[in-house]
Amino acid sequence: MTLKPDRQYTPANVGWRFDNSYARLPDYFYAQLCPVPVRAPQAVLLNHALAESLGLDLHALSTEEAAALFAGNALPDGAQPIAQAYAGHQFGHFAMLGDGRAILLGEHLTPDGRRVDIQLKGSGQTPFSRRGDGRAALAPMLREYIISEAMHALGIPSTRSLAVVTTGEQVRRETMLPGAVLTRIAASHIRVGTFEYAAGHGGKDAVKILADYTLQRHYPELQASENPYFALLNRVIERQAALVAQWLMTGFIHGVMNTDNTSISGETIDYGPCAFMDAYNPDTVFSSIDQNGRYRYRHQPVMMQWNLARFAETLLPLFDPSQEQAVAMAEESLHAFPRIYQTHWIGGMRKKLGLFTEEEGDSELIAGLLTWMDQHRTDYTNTFRALTEPALPQDAMFRESSFMEWHSRWQQRLARQPQPASESLQLMQANNPVIIPRNHHVEEALTAASEQGDYTVLQRLLAALAQPYEDDPEYFDYRTPPAPSERVYQTFCGT
Repeated sequence: MTLKPDRQYTPANVGWRFDNSYARLPDYFYAQLCPVPVRAPQAVLLNHALAESLGLDLHALSTEEAAALFAGNALPDGAQPIAQAYAGHQFGHFAMLGDGRAILLGEHLTPDGRRVDIQLKGSGQTPFSRRGDGRAALAPMLREYIISEAMHALGIPSTRSLAVVTTGEQVRRETMLPGAVLTRIAASHIRVGTFEYAAGHGGKDAVKILADYTLQRHYPELQASENPYFALLNRVIERQAALVAQWLMTGFIHGVMNTDNTSISGETIDYGPCAFMDAYNPDTVFSSIDQNGRYRYRHQPVMMQWNLARFAETLLPLFDPSQEQAVAMAEESLHAFPRIYQTHWIGGMRKKLGLFTEEEGDSELIAGLLTWMDQHRTDYTNTFRALTEPALPQDAMFRESSFMEWHSRWQQRLARQPQPASESLQLMQANNPVIIPRNHHVEEALTAASEQGDYTVLQRLLAALAQPYEDDPEYFDYRTPPAPSERVYQTFCGT
């Protein structure tokens, strides 16, 4: 591939080890092009801890080199930039899509043998931009940095953020906003929508090429299965059921669970109008574009199953020569999703309540607490964390009869297991975060950074979120739910 002659490579001593396997697929899976240079890049966030885990030394770069690299003005040695093609069901409606504002620089091999995508988001127009400008505003890129790093610290599989660079240019949304480029790290960017694109573009042959590649890259142990493509479906179902269970256990609402935002690797991807609940309400919606609550908190498992059905449809020709048999196989696997999800969810909720053992009445015990929380709109995170304290808070709601009755049943349940109370307490403290990225604190940090150029608020928030299970007095203010005037009722996509 020939790059633009004015594009300079960054120093080799950063530690890049590119091996760009996706670019070796047939060229209808992507378009080859470079990021569009920006006027005056400036690096405002560099994730040195993540870089170190990837075997990269960002300290080897000067300030100017880092800005040029993560803006796309310079390319790392070995990069082979492409924009990936994919499709997707967006709020239930099918569309042919693709990376309209992102460039995959390539795949970096880490010292511990992982293969990760290095992607620039907000890097300019591509053949898939349609009417978009290919750019990104600063605040949404900072939001993705904050939330993705918080998710990682919470132990939830997620893409991660390596850098944010301002561009020195403005982007037009409702108003003119400062532009930025985010560097995203992912196990891959293969989505359910990538398979939908393959099925629509090249039929069975293209799906087989993509499925073989996915098996080799993510699930090589399945290649020797009697039916590796059916095994692939079942493994992705398992991964996504576990993922969405973790979302609900932490009060996370993705906001835009389209099939193009459903990763085959099982990572959370694309942090647009996402948010964490404060007061518990299973019908909570934050996204300004989710007018009918399709992706509301409690509906996320159902929508994940729907997305996986679209994935299964693309694989049907690979399951069995008989369409009837292929459909029956897919339906059996998809019908198992609620059971698999429930197993992961109730297992996680037991840990949140300090339960090591399993009893038939555990589901009822968990439901009783959630019903009480819904009725009283108690803070989701703080309620669970309060149960880990030696004494319950003095709030009146913790003294009313329905809660005291539930609390008594819970204490009796704890007493029936062989583990001592101290071990239950440790289990709860390890599974109930003290700090989440609460919307009002996130918005405070975004406003300070994007409107005032002050990143100290954001840096302090990131430091607190890096240790979400630690009860550090220094960050006590991040535990406080928002006052009525601070509540964030809507979040926005940024495109």
